[in-house]
Amino acid sequence: MKANTVYKRAYNDCLALLAARPLGEWPASEAELSERLQVSRTTVRAVLATLIERTIVKKDGPRRLLCRHPGEDDYFPDTQTETVARLVERKFMQWVLRGDCRPGQTVNTSELARQFGASTTAVREFLTRFSRFGLIKRRENSGWIFAGVTAEFASEIYEVREIFELRSARSFIELPDHAPAWAQLDALEREHHRLLRELDERYSDFSGLDERLHRLIHDALSNRFIREFDDVISFIFHYHYQWDKSDEKERNRVALSEHLKYIAALRSRDPQLVESACRAHLHTARATLLRSIDLAPHREMQAPGAANGAMA
Repeated sequence: MKANTVYKRAYNDCLALLAARPLGEWPASEAELSERLQVSRTTVRAVLATLIERTIVKKDGPRRLLCRHPGEDDYFPDTQTETVARLVERKFMQWVLRGDCRPGQTVNTSELARQFGASTTAVREFLTRFSRFGLIKRRENSGWIFAGVTAEFASEIYEVREIFELRSARSFIELPDHAPAWAQLDALEREHHRLLRELDERYSDFSGLDERLHRLIHDALSNRFIREFDDVISFIFHYHYQWDKSDEKERNRVALSEHLKYIAALRSRDPQLVESACRAHLHTARATLLRSIDLAPHREMQAPGAANGAMA
């Protein structure tokens, strides 16, 4: 992990807190912020210094004042606040999507480490974690092979996803008003509206936004197993979404609209509205996934280089 990753993540979390506060006096002490952000006081002081430097906060004698609410440009990009494990996961997903990876293709850990700017150990740890789900398999010569997803596997994982998502959503609406997750939800809602406006040029950006929304909801439960399950969900659903490009923009438009209904339901804190919006969105996602798997055999026959199954 880069030395300043913790600081940047804490800074973004602090911005989310400030986004939900009214302008004016901000009485939080360093000790309180340290506990809220789960970082040291040294990191808190660095965060406060940057807030002052960027004129978001100013000092008025012993008081601290919130001068303006943070905008999108004030946040550090997600790529600068992620752990090494998360970086490898994201890079691997991008590699699969861009490389037209298909079942049976080999995975070269040394080459991936070079491409990702990570150690071979980090790449191997990621592959080992994913291998437990049957998506990636170790070969006899200690190499790796991408196994792919069947319709049966997809149906099973959808059932688990629905259970976890509904439980997480119920926990989300029980969060207190001052929880940072609400401000983060507001920011994600703004990004959804922005992507809808710019969908003609940016429709391929949907997968990252989708991942961030569902991860935010799952984090409300603070369950390490659900967080790990997120990795598999992101990989399976977004990997297969790319197989059928025929109506990708319209599919993403529909999903964005479903997300906005889901966000509105979460904000209402009405359990029935939340369950209805959640089930509707997950049902659409499941149908899209199964359709993409049905198309996979045809796509594999058309894919260049699929016959030899090799990818360095």
